[in-house]
Formats: sequence, structure tokens, C-alpha cells
Amino acid sequence: MKNELLPTSFQGINDDVYAGFMPRLGALLLDFIILIPIYGLVLYLSNVSKSAYLSMTVASLLITLVYQIVLVKIYGGTPGKLILKLKIIQKNGDDIDWKGAFYRYSVEFFIAVLGVYVLMLTLNQIDDATYVSLGFIKRSQTIALLNPLPNKIQSYLNFGWIIAGLIVLLTNARKRTTHDFIAGTVVVKSIYLEMMRKVVNGTETQEGVVE
Repeated sequence: MKNELLPTSFQGINDDVYAGFMPRLGALLLDFIILIPIYGLVLYLSNVSKSAYLSMTVASLLITLVYQIVLVKIYGGTPGKLILKLKIIQKNGDDIDWKGAFYRYSVEFFIAVLGVYVLMLTLNQIDDATYVSLGFIKRSQTIALLNPLPNKIQSYLNFGWIIAGLIVLLTNARKRTTHDFIAGTVVVKSIYLEMMRKVVNGTETQEGVVE
């Protein structure tokens, strides 16, 4: 397809083809539920030892990388999105490529890596005996207090990214969020995808092509 934005509306389709806040939120919740075993294992190993906790945290980061990049490239979405019949495509209607899949997750991955780095720095300040002796709540409080500034920076970056994404999502016609603009993607309802492509391929000009 041509390197241009998909139209905001399509002749013959009365429904909104782009996935807004609620479908995306639903997909996010489904992905969280699917990944609960991984989060649970990280939580369990955090009570075993520092090395086990850190190792599983790094492993979960890599698993999430596969989840958010490899699955998106191969299938056009995470399992949560696919269950809700949503698909991530390039802004011109083509299937997403590796570059787009990586760019789409790049900021979240950077923030996650920063979080793991801060965790490593913090855990190095606690000896093994003290770490194991602390209960979950006390341990979490101790970790937060040992490196307050780096922990706050990571938290603020994560919160700011979420808020920025929400604002962007709610203020553009194609319901693209920040990582969509970075990656050049849109999220559409997959039941309309083939019809959308037929309309675009068979029409030279279409209302809403240019933002």
C-alpha cells in the first residue's frame, strides 16, 4: 500500500474501525491475566533469595519482550488483543514489521530495563541474611527507601508514559496512542481489516486520509 495514513472513516463501514480506550483496556487486562503465572513466580522467588528474585525479574523482562514484540510481529497483536479481535497494523494498512513492533514497545522496554537496573543497585545494598529475614511488606519498604531518587524517577517515567498515552489516545481521530505514533501503527478491529484494505486499494482519494 501507499505510505499514507488510513482514512478516519471508510465507505460501506458504519462502525468505528479503530480500537479506542475500552477495547484496549480490555486487552490489557486479558494480557495481565495471561501473565499472572509469571508475575506470581517473580513474587514467590522474591521470598527465596536476592539472586533468585533478580534472575526471575530479568527472565520476566525477556518473556515480556517476546510477548510484546515477537507475538505482535507474527500475529499482529498480543493474546489479549487477539482474543478481543483487535489487530496492530502499520498506519498505511500493511501488516506490522519487526521495526514497528520493536519501536512500539521501545519506550516501555527502556523504562522496564531502568527499573531492573535500579533494583540491582538497591539489592546490592542489602546483605542476603537481612533480605531473607524481612517480610514481604518490610522488604518492599526497605527497597523503596534505600534508593528513593532512582525509584521515584522510574515511577514518574512510567506514570508519565501512561498518562501521555491516554491523552494522545483520546485526542486523535484514529485513536492512536504514543507508541503508535512512534512505531507508525494503528490498532483496528480485525473484522473490518480486509474491507478496509479493499477500500483503500480500490480508491485513489478517501475522506480523512490526511490528518
